[in-house]
Amino acid sequence: MRVCVVGSGGREHALAVALSATADVVVAPGNPGMEGLERSDVAPERIEADLWVIGPEQPLVEGLADRIRGRGGLVFGPGADGARLEGSKAWMKEVLVAARVPTAGWRAFDDIGPALSYLRALPGPWAIKTDGLAAGKGVLVTGSRDEAVADVRAKLSGVAFGAAGRRVVIEEALSGQEISVIAVCDGRRAYPLDCAQDYKRVGDGGTGPNTGGMGAYSPVPFGSGEIVGHVMERAILPTLHALSKRGINYRGALYAGVMLTEDGPKILEFNVRFGDPEVQVLLPRWAGDVTATLAAAASGALTDDHAADFSKQAAVCVVLATPGYPDKPEPGAPIEGLDRAREAPGARVYAAGVAQSPDGGLVTAGGRVLDVVGTGADLVEARRLAYQAAAMVRWPGVVNRSDVADFAGHTDLADHTDHADHTDHTGGRA
Repeated sequence: MRVCVVGSGGREHALAVALSATADVVVAPGNPGMEGLERSDVAPERIEADLWVIGPEQPLVEGLADRIRGRGGLVFGPGADGARLEGSKAWMKEVLVAARVPTAGWRAFDDIGPALSYLRALPGPWAIKTDGLAAGKGVLVTGSRDEAVADVRAKLSGVAFGAAGRRVVIEEALSGQEISVIAVCDGRRAYPLDCAQDYKRVGDGGTGPNTGGMGAYSPVPFGSGEIVGHVMERAILPTLHALSKRGINYRGALYAGVMLTEDGPKILEFNVRFGDPEVQVLLPRWAGDVTATLAAAASGALTDDHAADFSKQAAVCVVLATPGYPDKPEPGAPIEGLDRAREAPGARVYAAGVAQSPDGGLVTAGGRVLDVVGTGADLVEARRLAYQAAAMVRWPGVVNRSDVADFAGHTDLADHTDHADHTDHTGGRA
């Protein structure tokens, strides 16, 4: 089977590597750091393939899956109708309400006056989200009413996020542990992957601005099979049913950002693709045939044989980013030590934001540059191997968190009351 993976980041690199175990893979467009993989600059819908796996949310929202299906292609990824779950947070909330899925109290606003009135009447803390896609940075969680008011003004005026922020969703901010539960769906059935946990903010301890994700790990010690089963029964399957009632045949990954509150699991939001960097720690642990499972989902033909099995190994991902990320990333620096990191014991390196220099070397491009993943017998070993390999890579001002999967010394893992570091699943991997 020939598979076209659509996208250019670390998620797509990880998908391409996993799929290449049982398929012939081409990545469109990919990036120069995807060593040993075929890449193509041809438009994805014009590439000859048996299966298309669409990585990022933007092309899904723009209807790429519909265009490929219109040509008779088999696609893992929802059409534009289903992709509204991520393309519009207000619409997603409406679907959750219709499906009776537990979620935070909320309202959506286009005008500043009613938005500020609601904000002033709602006890804090607050979560203020752009309705549209905002490259994983469109959420502010704050206990400061002044900061919340300023954020609403900046978003609705278009100053902060342009058109994506001209409608906002204001929610009560939930607190608790957050996990990511991703399911593979064929329109009627769905099978979960193991859960993961990611790191949203750029700085240690959940400080600094939201990013597209600075690290992740799996398995999650408190993310039991019982919790995953609860999320499937109370959130993912009812959502699939609600979509079906609207005439939407959802085939692809459905990613639930779940807050484990005192009142039980609640859905923060849905994404319509594999999480990034969550999938980078899930795929190395996936023991089954990834190609066969995604093809079956795309065909509407999932069976119990396609239920994902995961090894008992652990995986930890450390994201290396450029200085200034996420607000003003400074690309263009030569990357040193990449080959050493790739050869390090228990390590995998996925290329996210890299470009080729005139001399043939690799330089940083964009914000997040490399995803360094360590796999080991447990999280302690996986973490050690990930950071050991990450330390081999250098460029001026390289940025990474030092507390990914550090259960001993950081409260954002030991007790997830830092909701701001674990709430933004709005997509986009800048």
